[in-house]
Amino acid sequence: MWQKYLIVWSAVAIVAVVGCGKSQQPGAGEASRMPCAQSQQAAQIEGPAAAVFEFLEAVRSGDDKNVAQMLTVAAREKTAKLNMVVAPPGSDTAEFTVGGVQYLSHHGARVASTWSDLDENSNRKTDEVIWMLRREASGWRIAGVATPVFEGEPPLLLNFEDPEEMIRKQKWVRQEATRRAQAGKFQTTEKNSENPTRR
Repeated sequence: MWQKYLIVWSAVAIVAVVGCGKSQQPGAGEASRMPCAQSQQAAQIEGPAAAVFEFLEAVRSGDDKNVAQMLTVAAREKTAKLNMVVAPPGSDTAEFTVGGVQYLSHHGARVASTWSDLDENSNRKTDEVIWMLRREASGWRIAGVATPVFEGEPPLLLNFEDPEEMIRKQKWVRQEATRRAQAGKFQTTEKNSENPTRR
């Protein structure tokens, strides 16, 4: 379990994936896909994309030390003060690809990626996220992530350099998800009461 859930791995529709090809059905080619991601992508990418690749590989393999090292200095220091992590536990079944890069300036960039893993029913689920990076003295480093949480709404930005704000946003997400779920149940119950099943 994460100490603090800082990343919502949800779908982003604007990813242009570069890498090992289309996703497969659960169980198909499981043994070969990770080496493909590691070998082909690592050889093709550079700059901010390479930093995201290194970060996600550290996440996948459970290398918490390297996960932290791939954050910006400010993100690393501020999350460490609150005993937070910005990644889930390592997973042998997880896979990822790194996609398009958008340079915001000489020192800033956005990088698209996909992350997939098996759910509780052993079905593979693929999510897409956009990583925010900043160029520092040590190279490109992760500053935050943007990902849609609710369908049809703008992505939620989580700034790793402001963990207090992340906590507030995650609290709001949990509350809003609960509210929407309860509203949906109420609407379903109300509809059923208006149209009772005949016996």
